[in-house]
Amino acid sequence: MDTEPIRARIAGGLREIVTGSAEPTIVDFDPDASRLFGPGSAPWLVQSDVAMLVGGLRALLIQTLHPLVMAGVADHSDYRNDPLGRLQRTGQFVATVTYGTLDEAELAIDTVRRVHDHITGTATDGRGYEANNPHLLAWVHATEVDSFLRARTQYGATPLPAGTPDRYVADMAEIGRRLGVENPPESTVDLAWTLERFRPELDAGRQALSTVRWLAAPPGTPLHLRAPYAVLFGAAVGLLPRYARRMLWLPLPPLARPAAIEPVATGLLRVLDWAIGPSPATV
Repeated sequence: MDTEPIRARIAGGLREIVTGSAEPTIVDFDPDASRLFGPGSAPWLVQSDVAMLVGGLRALLIQTLHPLVMAGVADHSDYRNDPLGRLQRTGQFVATVTYGTLDEAELAIDTVRRVHDHITGTATDGRGYEANNPHLLAWVHATEVDSFLRARTQYGATPLPAGTPDRYVADMAEIGRRLGVENPPESTVDLAWTLERFRPELDAGRQALSTVRWLAAPPGTPLHLRAPYAVLFGAAVGLLPRYARRMLWLPLPPLARPAAIEPVATGLLRVLDWAIGPSPATV
């Protein structure tokens, strides 16, 4: 049986979710080029796995809990017409700074900072916000690092070598500093403490709940992608801390409880891994 058409269809569906296009991106990978992280680094080991799909969704969900971050998303993004756009842009940025050359990574970081310069406004509670505020950047950075690491640990195809989680947090701190985060966490203990410090600032307002509803079932999702997306979304919800699920009105239904969703999500991710082929971190 020729499995290539099946593989191509699955890979195309995955690319639609991640990049917005079913067409593959052709990358001329130079193993000798200077880059922020090299082969065997913790970011390569963590972010080379398709479990990052779950991690990216989890990050978007938990980030909605900071009212000022959420205000910036609501005021300056077209999430109602492009609900997965932010996930796709985050994925492209992470791939560039992880695998790209040093020049490509620095350009991607500079581009994000320039875009953030224009993201300012007033939240619904009357407080002003700026996307380049180091404090808000710290929340976004910490939630992304935590989400990627948790998804990779839970759903990765292979176990991470001992010590990788702490090295990952320390390596990603370099990205955080370049984006404007002051004193980003450099260990898993620091990361947990950073997230805990934000707890008093969190609140699930109208904008957050509206965004989560859109992320749960993005309008316009092709029919053949709805079931796999629902599995990935359920897996992301299952990785949220209880307080976040409670605040976002995301109680786990029977089919999304860990005992039910984990084997289904794991099976789906293994199929996606087979379809998409090896990443630069494994070739």
